[in-house]
Amino acid sequence: MADGERRKLGFLKVLLFVTVVFAAVAIRSVVGHGEKRSHRNAYAAMMYMGTPRDYEFYVATRVMLRSLAKLKVEADLVVIASIDVPARWVQALEQEDGVKVVRVKNLDNPYKKQMNFDNRFKLTLNKLYAWSLVGYDRVVMLDSDNLFLQRTDELFQCGKFCAVFINPCIFHTGLFVLQPSTEVFKDMLRELENGRENPDGADQGFLSSYFSDLLDRPMFHPPLNNTKLVGTYRLPLGYQMDASYYYLKLRWSIPCGPNSVITFPSAPWLKPWYWWSWPVLPLGLQWHEQRRRTLGYSSEVFVVLIQSAMYLAVIVVTRLARPNLSKLCYRRPEKTLSFLQTGLKMTAMWSVLAAYVVPFFFIPRTVHPLLGWTLYLLGSSALASIAINAFLLPALAVLTPWLGITGTLVVMAIPWYSNGVVRALSVFAYAFCCAPFVWNSLVRVMACLQLTLEREAFLPRLGESPQLPEFNKLY
Repeated sequence: MADGERRKLGFLKVLLFVTVVFAAVAIRSVVGHGEKRSHRNAYAAMMYMGTPRDYEFYVATRVMLRSLAKLKVEADLVVIASIDVPARWVQALEQEDGVKVVRVKNLDNPYKKQMNFDNRFKLTLNKLYAWSLVGYDRVVMLDSDNLFLQRTDELFQCGKFCAVFINPCIFHTGLFVLQPSTEVFKDMLRELENGRENPDGADQGFLSSYFSDLLDRPMFHPPLNNTKLVGTYRLPLGYQMDASYYYLKLRWSIPCGPNSVITFPSAPWLKPWYWWSWPVLPLGLQWHEQRRRTLGYSSEVFVVLIQSAMYLAVIVVTRLARPNLSKLCYRRPEKTLSFLQTGLKMTAMWSVLAAYVVPFFFIPRTVHPLLGWTLYLLGSSALASIAINAFLLPALAVLTPWLGITGTLVVMAIPWYSNGVVRALSVFAYAFCCAPFVWNSLVRVMACLQLTLEREAFLPRLGESPQLPEFNKLY
């Protein structure tokens, strides 16, 4: 064979080898991106519809699951979603967050007619579907108001049911470990049909009744050889640190177990994802920092920008239109009637009150607290400017509550308090000192209104040219 043919044949072999290698890499890449990574264990959350706060819990669930992914947990992320959850939410969970969504039918709550039943817990029994995830060895079931500080994969070594006792006698169902089982799931459904005792009519009461002997079980300590335990165990408190403990000392002091998970079983309207939760509750900012690093705020930024532009426009327009606004408010009637003066005073006071209340309800609830409070203060000052310019009120007196609110936020946000008691006393002392100034501003506003009404006879009607009394006397 000639040298030229040998070289040609060798070149073809090399080309064929390179082609095969690149094809194998491409196929592996496509398969790797097309399939979801699967594990033997899972972190699961629940999502259902039917409450005024569905969107807030949707955002909270996404932030929690993304934070788990950022911690590189060795487990699947699963959402047990009722069939009425919007398709766009399911799509976002699957495609953007890499979550496996399991669609389920809402379980009928047989306890909804109990005297003490809270309707917002009507569908929380959907949490029982966690026992139907038999494709996993262990599942850590989570509420959306959990904040993870570090990985907790050692929980998958626990037994068939493990939970934390936040209350000395009742375990908390915001985080628990379970071993999926079709038999247990079917037995739970039978217990629901039979009307098993349930103190609160929700998942908390049902599971507490079903696993009534958990308090007597031993404490969970993960085996060093990574084996899975059998039976039921109590989890150390560090896996469900109640935020209330932090607010007392402004630091964590949980000696039993690693400080891994913070939970917020507080009032419904003080959950950490609401913008007003900080600085009322200091840990709210930590939750929002986790959201900033995971989900972001793209869904709320546009609304914030639009509202900011509107408020700035209101401030400018009301200042330029001040003379015409005052004429509209102090238009002289044919007869000066006392009830008209009283009505004008009430209108002015209600407009001032509305300036501090209305902006609160238009701010996106899950926006970052710094943006939320800034937008609130801008909105209240814009609406207060309408009252100032329309009723010719003293600006400083009307804006005194605005200054007081700003000062309260500063006092609450100071990070140098030794404990929560000192912080609360400081806020109380500040409010006590501000009260006389607020009262004095109210008195000034009322006096200004009265003075303007007494001079009302000298104000021209709308569209009427003013004439001085001396001019009339002369002619």
